[in-house]
Amino acid sequence: MIDMTPNLVLVITIGVLFTAGVYLLLERSLSRVLIGIILLGNGANLLFLVAGGAAGRPPIVGLEPEGQMADPLPQAMVLTAIVITLGMTAFLLAMAYRSWQLHRHDEVQDDVEDRRIARRAARDEPTVLGDDSESAETLDEAAAAARDETDHGAPAQERGR
Repeated sequence: MIDMTPNLVLVITIGVLFTAGVYLLLERSLSRVLIGIILLGNGANLLFLVAGGAAGRPPIVGLEPEGQMADPLPQAMVLTAIVITLGMTAFLLAMAYRSWQLHRHDEVQDDVEDRRIARRAARDEPTVLGDDSESAETLDEAAAAARDETDHGAPAQERGR
């Protein structure tokens, strides 16, 4: 009989990787989001391997009894997760590099809609989709007052829009 209990150190490591990954995903810096994606990918790989059970013989039919063969599905899932993590890493690296080229930082900024939702939440008003009780002028004023990253922080009134 094969022992199917997971190693406690691996389970704790998976929890730490997922916790740190989710925490870093909630940051505004693209480099931190990138590290969070990498940690989540590694945590998912470990989770697949731990969930796959104990190691066994190569899964080649006819060479070994079925009870002693390893399950190839977790290994295939890990390979797929590695490819997905690599693709996400390349994409986020390209975004962070482009942001650094344009703005000299990799922070993701708030947009006007985020500010409107935060303002309504501070007043404890419900935010309903399609509810445009605020006038278009106030949103236009908020958009004009918002910092434009493409012009190195100059207000919209100085640029002449």
